[in-house]
Amino acid sequence: MTPAARPVTPPDGSRRAALLVPGGGLVSARVAWRHSLRFRLALTYSLLALVLILLTSLGVVTLLLSRMDQQFTDRLNERADTLAEAFTGVQRGLGRTAGSASAYTMLIDAEGVVYATSPILREFNDAPFPFGTQGQVTVQDTSVRAVQRPVGDFGTLWVGLPEVDLIAARQSALSALLLALIVAPLLLLLTGWWVGRRALSGLEHAANLADRIDPTRSLATLPLPAQEDEVHRLLTAINRLLVRIEDGQAREKQLLGQIVHELGAPLTVLKASLQRAEERTNDPEVQRASLVADELTFTTQDLMQLARGELEMKLAWHYIPARTLRGRVDRLVPGTTFEGDWTGGILCDPDRLTQALRNLTANARRAAGTDGTVTVTLTETPEWLTFTVRDSGPGLPPELGEQIFQPFVSGAGSSGLGLSVSRQIALMHGGTLTGENHPEGGALFTLAIPGAALGDDSDEPDEVEETDLLNEPPLPARS
Repeated sequence: MTPAARPVTPPDGSRRAALLVPGGGLVSARVAWRHSLRFRLALTYSLLALVLILLTSLGVVTLLLSRMDQQFTDRLNERADTLAEAFTGVQRGLGRTAGSASAYTMLIDAEGVVYATSPILREFNDAPFPFGTQGQVTVQDTSVRAVQRPVGDFGTLWVGLPEVDLIAARQSALSALLLALIVAPLLLLLTGWWVGRRALSGLEHAANLADRIDPTRSLATLPLPAQEDEVHRLLTAINRLLVRIEDGQAREKQLLGQIVHELGAPLTVLKASLQRAEERTNDPEVQRASLVADELTFTTQDLMQLARGELEMKLAWHYIPARTLRGRVDRLVPGTTFEGDWTGGILCDPDRLTQALRNLTANARRAAGTDGTVTVTLTETPEWLTFTVRDSGPGLPPELGEQIFQPFVSGAGSSGLGLSVSRQIALMHGGTLTGENHPEGGALFTLAIPGAALGDDSDEPDEVEETDLLNEPPLPARS
């Protein structure tokens, strides 16, 4: 019988499994906007464009204002020349008025007294000329730019032109420049973001596909975009790398399989010989050698598990008494203390679960030493069976963290395969395996698997054989 299918949540409340999808793949995570490549590209593009726009706009506005100022000066000089010619040329308008009612003109005699003005400047008539040689003055709260021309016997002609229109045009140009400097960065940032998103869409799609690649399965190449640009070259290089990785993994698995196969037959003969010698002589040295043979057997099984991979491991489910599992672990790792309630039953693959617990307790015994303690505690809830393995050793190296569950990573001088295989077995049972340091010292590993869900469901007609409940599966665990 197989366990009832149902969603499970680890008993420690961990959300680590939320990153996994059925089949072992990883859920692709979105990159934070502030770390996004397209955001950085858009921001860089916007800043560069803003600097260019600022420099260009300043140049254009400066040139525009300079031209306007030059046109204003030319217009003033033209008016002054025209009026001066009218006063000095007898044939060209002697006695012609000095301008319209809004004109700014004054005639100044040799003594510096104004004796004739346009109507708007009537207040300065018969008074000393107040402006001297100033080229820009204020008349009746109006900024006026002025020039002077000699007009023969008439004295000096002073001509002014109000700068109201010029000032308004200058303010309008500066306001437009300021508005452009405020609006342009926002438009450039949005445009850059959109362009970057379109340009990098192929790379983002490839990243999402790469996130879903399961390294324990056959690696798949990434689809290439139609346009042969930098993204196409990058994905092509990644595909070549994936092919090399897959070839390397295949060779490693083949080599491991050959090694295990070559070691399997001699170890089987050696174990059988040591067991017969132990039964005949009861010699402690023979018993120690038999334990070493068991250690080598389980190491070869770990290597075979690594070579086969998770997908090739098949579980043979049986419902066994918990005391049977305890007896197997006790014989494999002598000196282990068992606590908790071991009177119930466990639905599992006995060989694989024995292998996982044996790896945990063997590592604990290695860390605690011959004089230390290793304690295995079983607690049961309606949903979970939880095994905790605690030792009195120095604890887990804090710098390793989750790396201790990776193959060939070890903090205690072992092969580094046991914890990796044990976690793999726990995951195949639908459970979890975590490790931490106990507050009172030593390492603490927690292996949790779903509890048995046995019932009389009509859609599961297979029944558990009585021999599965009472008889002990062969020991040690099969490869």
